[in-house]
Amino acid sequence: MAGRLVFTHDDLLRCRFAVSPLWEATAAVRLLGEPHRGTLRRLWPEALRERSGTDLGLDPLPLLSPRPGYTPDFLAPPPPGPSVDLEEELAALLATPVDRVSVELERCLLDPRRGLPGPVTGPLLADPGRTLERIALALRRAWDALVAPHWPRARALLEADVSLRARTVAQGGLREVIASVAPDTRWRGRVLHLPAPSEGERTLDGRGLVLMPSVFMWPESVAKTGEPWQPTLIYPVHGVGRLWEAPAPGPAGDALARLLGRTRARLLAELAEPATTTVLARTRGWSPATVSEHLSVLRGAGLVRSWRVGRRVFYTRTPAGDTLVAAGGREHPGEDPRRALA
Repeated sequence: MAGRLVFTHDDLLRCRFAVSPLWEATAAVRLLGEPHRGTLRRLWPEALRERSGTDLGLDPLPLLSPRPGYTPDFLAPPPPGPSVDLEEELAALLATPVDRVSVELERCLLDPRRGLPGPVTGPLLADPGRTLERIALALRRAWDALVAPHWPRARALLEADVSLRARTVAQGGLREVIASVAPDTRWRGRVLHLPAPSEGERTLDGRGLVLMPSVFMWPESVAKTGEPWQPTLIYPVHGVGRLWEAPAPGPAGDALARLLGRTRARLLAELAEPATTTVLARTRGWSPATVSEHLSVLRGAGLVRSWRVGRRVFYTRTPAGDTLVAAGGREHPGEDPRRALA
């Protein structure tokens, strides 16, 4: 993996954001095998914390996510656009050239630090094409078991993060965004230095950098810089603890609900970060028309503001809205792990 990314003027213009369902599936599998991940693991529903890759029929995925060690980049190629679905990404996965699959599998499975026995690695390396098909089936199972039940809220959170970072780009530039999502990186001129153990250098040559939030990562960011893939920086989504919050407000939130109405109170609480009508509707399972009606009332009262980016309209709380939510006491200090991930 390259430890230094060299940007040209064209690269700075071609950096983009993306959301990848397939990456979330691979990251969820890795999290299953990392009980030491502390806070993020504790936020998972208990039924998931007690499962393993073997229980879910995910072989050979657990073997392909070593730490330390190399995880094959073809498992989650950079998505071609800002929002793709799982079927598109699985099709791209299955289209990976077999020789590329073979090279990356060997690098992962034959790492001498791992000392994997031949009877384990041999069948996977003997027929890379067949192994790729097994991987695609296992990733679909991982998606169904670990990600799909939470995807509407997860996607809403990811899209809200992208809108937040896009606003930061407009206000402070790319440098400020990368500093906020990957504080261990350092700029020196046109060169972005990634944290150890990455080494070597890669010139982006006009391909730019993909910035991708993830709900199954915390607290570190991960850079994928190997050829022939477009360099990608994957970082923890802002407010990941909100994904596992109970939908209903607590007793103190009921006071705000009595003042504004339950739906408007929940909408106002959701708008700590920018979100669109569609995102808000997905988060709570309401119709877009219902959300739009209540947002109009909140905006008329000066509690939320809106702005347009292309065809999408984003909403967020005003200072008056922040004050009202804080006064409602919905958030309390304490040892709730979600607070560490907000």
